[in-house]
Amino acid sequence: MSAKDAPPPLPEPLLVEVADSHTHLDMQSGTVEEALVKAAAVGVTTVVQVGCDVKGSRWAAETAAAHENVHAAVALHPNEAPRIVLGDPDGWSRQGAREGGGDAALDDALAEIDRLAALPYVRGVGETGLDFFRTGPEGIATQERSFRAHIEIAKRHGKALVIHDREAHADVLRVLDEEGAPERTVFHCYSGDAEMAEICAAKGYYMSFAGNVTFKNAQPLRDALAVAPLELVLVETDAPFLTPAPFRGRPNAPYLIPVTVRAMAEVRGIGENELAEAIAVNTARAFDY
Repeated sequence: MSAKDAPPPLPEPLLVEVADSHTHLDMQSGTVEEALVKAAAVGVTTVVQVGCDVKGSRWAAETAAAHENVHAAVALHPNEAPRIVLGDPDGWSRQGAREGGGDAALDDALAEIDRLAALPYVRGVGETGLDFFRTGPEGIATQERSFRAHIEIAKRHGKALVIHDREAHADVLRVLDEEGAPERTVFHCYSGDAEMAEICAAKGYYMSFAGNVTFKNAQPLRDALAVAPLELVLVETDAPFLTPAPFRGRPNAPYLIPVTVRAMAEVRGIGENELAEAIAVNTARAFDY
């Protein structure tokens, strides 16, 4: 194994236990049990396992049912919705090449997300939203239709809405305004600037910061974190992606949350224990556990 593929070392444990508000254990190496033990060893005692497609959402619900410190979120990722409708000839997603199934196939997939969202171990509907980075103009209408359907599902079941917003800030905020956001709405891997953070704060949206808040070029994210109300701040890994500096490019996992928490505390100018206490309370409130 090259140094680049090697898992980073365990950080110093946090003294106050926190939750990883967004992770993908099904995309990480090793077993769920190993990941949870390693995370708990450094004070990360709860994780929210997030689905991106029907198969992953079923897995998230099953995993949450089997582990009391795992909560599930279920959804069709914004990039998944156009693949269901239009097809995925390159097999970019983990499901291999697919034929398009049209709107009927999207309706079937949304019906399954709706069924899963009713389960008690499922605490969130997401990640859903808009992603104009990877999906071309032909997929935008489908993304928006899917996003609106997920908002309705979250509200009907009283679950948190977990938003994926990539290069689509204005449109995500517009759709939330038009549909009426659920009571608990989380911007996963918050990617806006300080101005957008003020809009989110005014609406009571949670902002979850990932390892990219530590990247050199991420000053706008740090500026956003500096102005976000402490009671609306969450932390996440989005593992195996977005590994915090100085381990960028190596595999991410929930046990690396302390690295990001310490960087965030520095930005806020508060102690890591104070930040960890706030994050623990906020995550439990956001996901109602």
